[in-house]
Amino acid sequence: MTTTDPVQLLIDAGAIPASPFTPNSRYDGVPLGRLVRAPGDPGVPYVLRRFIPQRRDIAIAAEHVVTSGERPDLLASQALGDPELYWRIADANAVTDPFELSDTPGARVRIPQPPGF
Repeated sequence: MTTTDPVQLLIDAGAIPASPFTPNSRYDGVPLGRLVRAPGDPGVPYVLRRFIPQRRDIAIAAEHVVTSGERPDLLASQALGDPELYWRIADANAVTDPFELSDTPGARVRIPQPPGF
């Protein structure tokens, strides 16, 4: 079947990326779905469910003791070199709210291996 969707044609030609997410996004590589309500409806794109890896499957580089005033993005910047990778630290500690990582001074936070290791 040939598509006439101009955006899909550009994606197929390699003119625009297939994923709207940057490589440091937690959604990079997560497939997109399309909600079609009626025949002929172009549909509404949405991100399919992202499965969080099991803690046992995440390589840990170090542990960090939280100090007062720390934030997840600052911790990610210091530990992983990119503040937008805070979600990797949240995944490694099995928390859904990243602020749980830094809410309690003195808490131990697992720091995962940086991307590419």
